[in-house]
This record gives sequence, C-alpha cells and structure tokens, in this order.
Amino acid sequence: MAETRKAARLIALLLLVACEQRSFGSSTSQRPDRYELGRAATKTEIAAIDIDVNPTGSTLPPGRGTPASGAATYAAKCAACHGPHGEGIEKNPKLISNEPPAGFAFAGDVKAPKTIGNYWPYATTLFDYIRRTMPLNAPGSLTSDEIYGLVAYLLAENGVVPGDATMDAKSLPAVKMPAKGHFVKDNRTGGPTFR
Repeated sequence: MAETRKAARLIALLLLVACEQRSFGSSTSQRPDRYELGRAATKTEIAAIDIDVNPTGSTLPPGRGTPASGAATYAAKCAACHGPHGEGIEKNPKLISNEPPAGFAFAGDVKAPKTIGNYWPYATTLFDYIRRTMPLNAPGSLTSDEIYGLVAYLLAENGVVPGDATMDAKSLPAVKMPAKGHFVKDNRTGGPTFR
C-alpha cells in the first residue's frame, strides 16, 4: 500500500514537471511576465475595500451615533449572537465588562474575558472591526451611523463614555480606553528583518 502511494506521488510529480516544461519551456527564463489571469483593480474597487480605521481615526467616515441609537441597532443585529446584555452566547464573545483580572494579568488567567471595556487599547478599533466584520451573517451591511451608534452603546455600557455621548469622527479618536496604558508601543522602525 505504501509503495503504491509513493509511486502515485512520483507519477504526479513527473506529470507536473512535464506540464510546466511544455507550457513554459524547459528554462525558467522563458516564463511569461503575466499569466493573463485577472486584471488590475480599479480605483473604485480599491476604495470599496480600503476601509481600515487606524488609532488616529484619520480615515473615519462621516456619521454619528448615540448609545440610544446604538441600543436599538444592537438589539436588532447583535443580541442574537452576543446576548441581550453583551454577556456572550456560546462561542460568541462577551462584549460588556470593565473588570480586568487583578493587575491586568490576562496572561495569568487565559479564561478571563477580554472585552471592549477591559482590554481594547483604542476605541477606533471597535469601529473598524464592526465595519469590516459584523454582523457575522452580513458583514459590511451596517451604515456609518449604525456603527457609530453601536460603538457609542458598547463604550457606554462598558463605562468608558457617558450614556449621553455622541460618537463621530472627531469624538471617537479622543476616547481614552482604560486598558491603553497596559500595552507596549511597537517601536520597530524597519530594516531587513522587519516587513
């Protein structure tokens, strides 16, 4: 049985090499620069997926939301997976808790839930994550106003912002997250081993 598998692998490898030599010649210098697959993406296509938001918030879109508007969106589009109070359901993570383990010792208690209020260093990351990945069954379907509302609601429920806060492109980057001081800034500047 093992000999049969070895022979089959050898035959497959020889066929692959023969096909490559037939398609491109025997020398690698004869390979084409292009394989005539696909095309260059248009600026519109790139803009549609270039939606990341960094900690400075410089790429946040226009819009605004409050904890009240976010509560309605949360109930309609998030509670089914994360629970009505952000407590998490099965494998869907807990979202609301501002109680970190003693001394921020997450490494000492790997089961301690890492939530928005007790672990995330930047509020803008919350907007970015929701925008790109949520809700799980329809990522990218939320409007900017809905996302700002969800962010405001989740930050308020975690005790990070007041219950009457308004989140927008100006106020969101200014939010000071409780856990930010526990992270070490990446100060690598590059070089041959850093990409």
